[in-house]
Amino acid sequence: MKRKLLRITTISDSLFGLLKGQLNFFNHYYDVVGVASGNKYLTSVALREGVRVIDVPMKREINLLFDIQSLIILIALFIKERPYIVHTNTPKASLLSMIAAWITRVPNRIYTVTGLRFETTTGTLRYVLMIMERITCWCATKVIPEGEGVKRTLLAEKITNKTLHVILNGNINGIDIEYFQRSRGVILSADIFMSDSFTYIFVGRLVKDKGINELIHAFVRLYQRYSGIRLLLVGSFDSKLDPLEENTYQLIHNHEAISFVGFQEDVRPCFAAADVLTFPSYREGFPNVVLQAGAMGLPAIVTDISGCNEIIEDGVNGKIIKPKDETLLYETMKWFYEHKDREVLSMAKQARPMVVSRYEQNKVWEALLKEYQSLE
Repeated sequence: MKRKLLRITTISDSLFGLLKGQLNFFNHYYDVVGVASGNKYLTSVALREGVRVIDVPMKREINLLFDIQSLIILIALFIKERPYIVHTNTPKASLLSMIAAWITRVPNRIYTVTGLRFETTTGTLRYVLMIMERITCWCATKVIPEGEGVKRTLLAEKITNKTLHVILNGNINGIDIEYFQRSRGVILSADIFMSDSFTYIFVGRLVKDKGINELIHAFVRLYQRYSGIRLLLVGSFDSKLDPLEENTYQLIHNHEAISFVGFQEDVRPCFAAADVLTFPSYREGFPNVVLQAGAMGLPAIVTDISGCNEIIEDGVNGKIIKPKDETLLYETMKWFYEHKDREVLSMAKQARPMVVSRYEQNKVWEALLKEYQSLE
């Protein structure tokens, strides 16, 4: 009889997107159950991965009364399911699940640490978020940083004194190199996004923490100098948790050279229609978007933060800049346009091989399987 493994994220979108294929892989070795809040993607996860799923109400934002209710539900769930391993991703699910798993004495409690939100906050909120991270790590039996940058931050901020090591070269799920490539079908599908203009692309949540205010203002300034450029924005807004400036909203919806296409289930055609990924995020754990763009042969402009500076080698498959620096972002975007016929093409040729050699999905899964098996 296979031992039970519970994989938990706060919302079902994360279970669906972050762990694609992984639950099915581990279901060959364990009795895998996916746990998240909301039925939006849970049914799709169950069908695609061939695993059982359970809806546990959770909220991403801090809500003490609701969080206590979620904790009680998780405690009851763990008593009923009696898992051998509880493995969590995303902050709120990790905090509540690690506490519940500690209370119910689940033998193996694994917390994969991705982006650390306290890095971009100040004052009381920063203090609260750091305490939450410390509690989560204390309740876990194993803490896995998603990348070397996250590991350094955990140690520097004294979040945990547990032994930390990164799985292979980092990232939660690796990259499906067969899926993320410029196949004939992808190229044909990209036609609706194509333009004769040099295209910068951003894929992700359109929020302040992703550097969207700086990106929009830098692009608009660059467009005043070069009209042969375009910005393709792929993603959705989060006006509740991390709103943009009102002026930024207006430019996104009204500027003639900004194409906002919303959330896309399949981002490959969007990447295929672009020339460079522009990803000026303030904080990350290990961004899938940069890996996906690289696998699709795109060089990237990224900020010098965890994950991004591990995937991109400055001057080889992209450029690394300081976060929150609109002027430097503008200058770097200008450099890419002015060097699009030689240096940028050279970077594009390096992009896919560098991702394939370091982040191939099956290698990441096999390495995580060894971690699980070492618990026995």
